[in-house]
Amino acid sequence: MRNIASIVDQMTEARARTLLLIASVSESDLLKQHDPLMGPIIWDLGHIAQFEQLWLLRNLEGEIKFGEMPGMFNPFENPRSVRGELDLPDLRDTLAMLADTRSRVLAALRYADFDSTNPLLNAGYVYRMVLQHEYQHNETMLQTLKLKQGEAYRAPRATHFGPALLSLPHGDMVKFDGGRVLIGTDDRSTAYDNERPAHESDVEPFWIDTAPVTNAAYLMFMEDDGYTQREYWSDDGWKWLQEAQVDAPKYWSRSDAGWMITQYDRTVDANNSAPVCHVCWHEAKAYARYAGKRLPSETEWETAATWDPASGTKRTYPWGDEAPTALHANLDQLAFAAAPVGTYDMNVSPIGCYGMVGDCWEWTSSDLAPHPGYAMFPYPEYSDVFFGTEYKVLRGGSWATRPGAIRGTFRNWDYPIRRQIFSGFRCARDA
Repeated sequence: MRNIASIVDQMTEARARTLLLIASVSESDLLKQHDPLMGPIIWDLGHIAQFEQLWLLRNLEGEIKFGEMPGMFNPFENPRSVRGELDLPDLRDTLAMLADTRSRVLAALRYADFDSTNPLLNAGYVYRMVLQHEYQHNETMLQTLKLKQGEAYRAPRATHFGPALLSLPHGDMVKFDGGRVLIGTDDRSTAYDNERPAHESDVEPFWIDTAPVTNAAYLMFMEDDGYTQREYWSDDGWKWLQEAQVDAPKYWSRSDAGWMITQYDRTVDANNSAPVCHVCWHEAKAYARYAGKRLPSETEWETAATWDPASGTKRTYPWGDEAPTALHANLDQLAFAAAPVGTYDMNVSPIGCYGMVGDCWEWTSSDLAPHPGYAMFPYPEYSDVFFGTEYKVLRGGSWATRPGAIRGTFRNWDYPIRRQIFSGFRCARDA
């Protein structure tokens, strides 16, 4: 019963957060497609309800077995670019769908058997999967709200930063001396299939930045003509740059006072010590070349974030196995911006890397590929269909990530040209 009560509390809190994020948004803006990259937020809300219904009612009641999302809320049948053309329900009907589904789920939850041989129920996995799904759509909604046309989104800020507790000089690096490390996890209560299984990997020595690249450091790259110097850009990166015609990260703009960054309904000076955000993989790679470095592989990133060479053990998070709190990292959405580097002195890995969870997702050099021994569960559309060379892996979460949707083994991915995501990076180099 304790597990059931905890899940009820988590699901209730997750829904309250979803509704908080849209509380200041008009119905017309919720129904509007603000950018082809993102669907209308009302679609996300309906999809949250339908996903919950599919996995916590239909699949658990035996009506279907691991089936696909029905109708207009199937993301593969209706990609983001066309969702604004769908005959979407209005806000009242969407909220009613969310509430009705939740009521039925909570009624059924009273009879859930977490010791069942059903792999969905074992250890309550399917409920945590659905929770993480809602958390992840919250982050998607925040991407959409930053692209919002017309009046800027009124962000309900509830997290405010004090002065940075640590001074981390720009460009400082720490060394991993190499060795056999444990990558991935065998957890089946929370982790997604692409995080499994845990496996040993021989990692060559490497250096990695102690902190992510900051806005101020990236501004130096811009002022050194980084966007016009062909030598810093890969062939694909240079082609993207010529087509995109950009000279700064997304949401940066030039004013008489210098470069400024728009953060929803606020604008701040770009010359600051927060991690740079809203850069694509090509921009991150170009900066790394400019700095005489490279992007870390995701194995190097996970090693730097979670492996303790002294004890030969792996941590769940950089600081240990304790779940993230407001003291550990800038997560949980309500800051609506990345914090200055060094703000969270507990957010340090065993080898001395700071800020590897929270603030901004960090691009790696790696394509999304299955771990050795990977087994799909419970549906191929989460991971299988994305494996290949099209997507680059990001790690670590962002300020817009909820604590229940991040850990040292969590793998995110996107196209290397994407900039609306909350993406930054740190650099590495060979030892």
